[in-house]
Amino acid sequence: MQWTLVVPLKPLARAKSRLSDAAADELRPGLALAFAQDTVAAALACPAVKDVAVVTDDPLAGRELGALGAHIVPDEPGGGLNAALAHAAAVVRSSRPETPVAALNADLPALRPLELARVLDAAAQFPRAFLADAAEIGTTLLTAAPGQELRPSFGTDSRARHRESGARELDLAEVDSVRQDVDTGADLRAALALGVGPRTATAVARLAATPSGARGTARPAPTAPHPNHNGS
Repeated sequence: MQWTLVVPLKPLARAKSRLSDAAADELRPGLALAFAQDTVAAALACPAVKDVAVVTDDPLAGRELGALGAHIVPDEPGGGLNAALAHAAAVVRSSRPETPVAALNADLPALRPLELARVLDAAAQFPRAFLADAAEIGTTLLTAAPGQELRPSFGTDSRARHRESGARELDLAEVDSVRQDVDTGADLRAALALGVGPRTATAVARLAATPSGARGTARPAPTAPHPNHNGS
């Protein structure tokens, strides 16, 4: 099964406000863009992924992610995350009604293509399925098989809401890169320990080198990209 992934990204100026414990205001938009670039690049390298649609109204993000090969879908509803995902899924299926679709977080900078393939292959067994995040509270991936609506319910406690909606929770080992989203400084350090993509590694190195950029004990150390970030 070849999936179309729908990746939501809010305007960069408003992205990643919870990273204030790790990065100054002026550096967070760059981090958010780097996370999204590495996420999209890894997703496009996944053998189970046909294409990626990014739903965003941010001009810079649209240009940069479009250059990687993603399709850009304007966030016409402007009604928040779940409305944006439902809109993008509808746009995808307006021309390809039988396409399996999956919503994927834009903040998975350690994402490994083959780990993502394992998750998508497991999800293909169910009408709708989801993967909980590393904190086991949220959701990083929600899938809908052909003929099924995505019905996204991201946000606070989305793991419980997606389970209550009838989506099957996937219980998989060794897919940490698909679970590790980044909202806080602690999340960023966890992603760095897994090994992040090249754009995030560069952004974090810039953060660490800027005297006013990193804050307090949450200051992350630069790391080299994992050698298999875009290959396994």
